[in-house]
Amino acid sequence: MIQDIAPHFYNNSYQRRQATCGDTVFVFASEKMLCKTAEPLCWPTFEELDLAPEKAQYLFSIDNTAFFITSETPAEIPEAFSYLPPSLLRTAHPRHLAFAGFVAGQLHDWYRSNRFCGSCAAPMQHSEKERMLQCPVCGNMVYPKICPGVIVALTSHGRLLMSKYAGRAYTNYALLAGFTEVGETIEQTVAREVMEEVGLKVKNLRFYKSQPWAFSSSLLCGFFAEVDGDDTIQLDTEELAEAAWFTPEQINLAPDEMSLTREMMLCFKNGEMP
Repeated sequence: MIQDIAPHFYNNSYQRRQATCGDTVFVFASEKMLCKTAEPLCWPTFEELDLAPEKAQYLFSIDNTAFFITSETPAEIPEAFSYLPPSLLRTAHPRHLAFAGFVAGQLHDWYRSNRFCGSCAAPMQHSEKERMLQCPVCGNMVYPKICPGVIVALTSHGRLLMSKYAGRAYTNYALLAGFTEVGETIEQTVAREVMEEVGLKVKNLRFYKSQPWAFSSSLLCGFFAEVDGDDTIQLDTEELAEAAWFTPEQINLAPDEMSLTREMMLCFKNGEMP
């Protein structure tokens, strides 16, 4: 999965750190990220873009490389760089730099969405002690948004339930998934989402793994589960375009090195479920 970057080490502890000209900087414009256009993936430095390091915000480090974000716009973009969509990170190499862009995109969205206080509308300020934004007028504190959700590999009689989303650009088969609602446990989310989307009851829940998913500011929790009773699918056509049962031999997986969904499908196909 995208966060599996060993032997590289990701350090997200907050630091009051001043950028230098040689440090890496993320620049965003119209939901796109400035990077080199050819493989291998390479993010620019302050020096390459002629940007002021003192105006940047520290994000995290990987090994000995520090990563920053800036709201400045380069006066000129070097020929080797261009603005590209975050979707490129699905297949970009090296993987630890793809992961850096993945996390930077989530933090960029958080900073951009919280420039003003949601209680009194005053401009927010960066905390000097932690990764937090605070209102200087009313004291409102805002931390990076993380939305818990579930991915469910539901099985019945040696088959896996796979589905396709309705009305989305992503058209490959996926597993059932959904966000946790207020006052709900993760386990209750599994039961509710499965019932809502395909009208089935579940039993024998087994937690598999979790994954940060920056594209929706989520923390996804993967579960394997079995159908409890009748496995006739009752499709919610507002959420799903289709859903069906597949044997291991019927599952063909597209290359994807980043997702928990694909890893769980592969576990089923290879007979390696928990």
